[in-house]
Amino acid sequence: MLRDLIKESKAVERALAGEELSYNDGLELMKDENLFLVGASADFVRKKLVGEKVTFAASYYMNYTNVCAASCQMCAFYRKGDESDAYTLTPEQIEKRVAIAKQMGATEVHIVGGFHPKLQLDYYENMMRIIKKNHPEMSIKAFTAAEIFYLSKLTKNSVKEILSRLKDAGLDSMPGGGAELFHPEVRAQIVRGKCTGQEWLDTIEQAHKLGIKSNVTMLYGHIEKPEHVIDHLVKIRELQKKTGGFITFIPLKFSLDNTELEQQHKVEHECSSIYDLKIIATSRLMLAGVLNNISVYWVAFGKKLAQVALSNGGSDLVGTAFSEEIYKAAGKPTNSSVLELATMVKEIGRKPVQRDTFFKEIRTF
Repeated sequence: MLRDLIKESKAVERALAGEELSYNDGLELMKDENLFLVGASADFVRKKLVGEKVTFAASYYMNYTNVCAASCQMCAFYRKGDESDAYTLTPEQIEKRVAIAKQMGATEVHIVGGFHPKLQLDYYENMMRIIKKNHPEMSIKAFTAAEIFYLSKLTKNSVKEILSRLKDAGLDSMPGGGAELFHPEVRAQIVRGKCTGQEWLDTIEQAHKLGIKSNVTMLYGHIEKPEHVIDHLVKIRELQKKTGGFITFIPLKFSLDNTELEQQHKVEHECSSIYDLKIIATSRLMLAGVLNNISVYWVAFGKKLAQVALSNGGSDLVGTAFSEEIYKAAGKPTNSSVLELATMVKEIGRKPVQRDTFFKEIRTF
């Protein structure tokens, strides 16, 4: 029966044969109503490429400021600076939080923030230096390509200059945020005051050329169409072929609560779990052989759906997300322990592995 179903989908047939899928193949997958076929095919490819391990990091999330010059319609986190809950941490306060992260068992600290219009480059360099001085073993994953691009415009330094100086100060890698969706048709409706999709890609390419590896994300489940999703995946795939600098791909489910898109009734409800699984499966099949780590961000999915997503092509749970603030601002519960994530994996019959930032194994369970 499954063999007959496979023959009905040229995209699935090509994926299982190990061929690179075209843009049109991707659209076929996104529009295929047979989730079982697409998901099972993605899981077969996942098993062939990365085996039965499910990885995750002990990661501490820190937002150094929620003050932001941008006003993105899909964000519930930003403040303009004069609100009672607007904040900006000093490098010393950040270091104290990293010390707490180390006590919690974190091996990496994930640092992102808003586009603060008054912070200069020395603030970010000092942040890196004080962390590395006091916690040299801690991997620093910090600053999205969108933040770097904004800082370049603010300080009138080149992207290359900023990245080089931050790397010298202690930056180890970059998170994948700010990518949202690259296609200008949809990006213009969800992003305000942020770099274009191409500027994001150009910035992260420069980071890769300097030896700074990064994650890459895609924000979905708002106003996009299948064409925008596949466009995003193809652009990621082409850059990965060029640089090899992406560590993992993380599809991020849009969280509706407290956002402008909700308040203006542009989005009435969050996308379905079926759509979530379709995104994970399609991502696996489109990126197969080029970017083989497909992450399921359990903070956005919830733990039960995350387990199902791991059986639809996912192979990584991102991390513990200690002290995550951005999804919390949109009403999502966050934080989990390493042992809780390991239990999630064991419950679906897979092998839990704690990893570092660059997917080197630290601990098996």
